[in-house]
Amino acid sequence: MTARRSLTRHLLAWTLGALLAVWVSFVVVGYMTGRHEADELTDGHLASVASLLLAEREGRFAGRGDPAALAGPGSLKSHDYQQSMSVVVWNATGDLITRTGDAPTPPFAPSEGFETLHLGNPAVPWRAFSRWDGEGHQRKVMVLLSERERDDLAEDIAAQIAQPGLWLLPVIALVLGLAIRKGLRPLYDLSRDVHALDIRQREPLRHAHPEEEFRAVVDSINTLAARYHATLTRERELANELAHELRTPLAAITLQARALRDEPAGAARDDMLARLERDALRAGQVLADLLALARASRTELAEAAQVLDLGDLAREVVGEFAQAAHASGHELSLACPGPFSVTGHPLLLGLALRNLVENALGHTPRGTRVEVQLDPAGRWVQVCDDAGQGVAAAVVQGAGDGPRVRALGLGLGHRVVEKIAAIHGATFSQAAAPEGFASCYRLEFPPA
Repeated sequence: MTARRSLTRHLLAWTLGALLAVWVSFVVVGYMTGRHEADELTDGHLASVASLLLAEREGRFAGRGDPAALAGPGSLKSHDYQQSMSVVVWNATGDLITRTGDAPTPPFAPSEGFETLHLGNPAVPWRAFSRWDGEGHQRKVMVLLSERERDDLAEDIAAQIAQPGLWLLPVIALVLGLAIRKGLRPLYDLSRDVHALDIRQREPLRHAHPEEEFRAVVDSINTLAARYHATLTRERELANELAHELRTPLAAITLQARALRDEPAGAARDDMLARLERDALRAGQVLADLLALARASRTELAEAAQVLDLGDLAREVVGEFAQAAHASGHELSLACPGPFSVTGHPLLLGLALRNLVENALGHTPRGTRVEVQLDPAGRWVQVCDDAGQGVAAAVVQGAGDGPRVRALGLGLGHRVVEKIAAIHGATFSQAAAPEGFASCYRLEFPPA
C-alpha cells in the first residue's frame, strides 16, 4: 500500500536537505579555516621565538628535559598548545654556535625565511624559520617545529572549530521540525474543517481562517458548496415540478380509459385506444426521465454533460412530432442553418425542446404553422407559431354524442424549461416573434 504524501514531511525534507548542504559547507569551511589558522599560528610562534633569540647575546643553551616534568606552578605545566621547538644558532661563517631541541642539525644556508626541511634518518619534515641578526649577518637563528606536531595542532584547532556544527544539525533539525509543525497548524485546522464539512448542509466552513494565504481557498470552498446547494435545489425543484406536472397527463389517461367504457366498438374506439397507448408510452418515457434525474447526483450530471449538436437534437424532436402534427393539421418545420454545438445533457435539452414543440402543437388550432428555429451565431433556439394562442384545453367538445378527450399533451410547463435552462447556464424567455409569426419562446445559451 502506497503511503499518502504529507506536506509536512515534504516541507521538512526540503528544509533539512538545504540545511544539510549548508551544514556540510560550514563544517568543511570551518575545518579548512581551522587548519589554515593553526598553520598561521605555528608560523607566528616560530617567527616570535626567532626574534626573541636574536635579541639575546653570547648565550648558550643548556640541556633540557620534558617540559611537563619541570617544577613550578600548575599554570606552567604542559599545555595542549605547548610545542617542542628546536633552535639552531650559527655565526657569520656558518659555524654552529649552539643548538637545542630534538630536531637534527640542519645544513647551513645563507637564506632566511620559512621553509620545510626533511631531516634525520629516515627523513621527516620539519617546519623552519631562519633569520639573520641584521645587515651585518653576524648571527643566524633557525627555529624548527616538527610537522607532525604542527599537523596535530592544526587538527585539534580545526576540530574545535567544526565541532559545534556536529551537534548543531540535530538540534536545528528538531527545532525546525517543531517550528514547521507549529507554523502549519492553520493548514491542519483548515484540512480538519474541510474534512468535517458536510456538503449536504448549507453551513460554510465552521471556523474562521484569517490567514491571507487561506482566504482564497476558504472562499472557493464556500462558493463551491453554495453552488452545489443551489444546483441541488434546482434539480430537486425540477424533479418536483416534473412530478407535479405529470399528474395532469396521468389524469387525462385515466379519463380516456373511462371514456372507452362508454365508447361503442368501431373506428373511434380503435383511435382512442391507439392514442391512449401512445400517450401512456410517452408518459412512461417522461417518468423514466424523471427517475434518471432524481437518481443523478450533481457529480453524475457533470460527468454526463457532453458536447452535442443542438441541430441534430432539434431534428430528432421534430421527427418525433411529425406524425402528431400531421394528424392535428399543423405545419411543423425546422430552420437550422448549420451545426450548433453546446455542452449539456441531451436528456434534459431534449425534454425542454419536446415541451416547447408540444405546447405549440397543443395550444394552437388546426392550420397553425409551427417552426423550430436555431441560430448558431446568436446561440439560441426558439419555437414559433403564427396563431398566438396560449391556452390549452384538456378536454375538447367534438361533434358527436358526448365528450371526446383530445390527445394527451405532456406539456410540462415553462417553469420546467426555465429550470433546465438554469442548469445549462442558459436563459428562457418569450422573444419578439419574427415576421410571419405571432408568438415565440427562446432558449439562449451563453457564449461557447
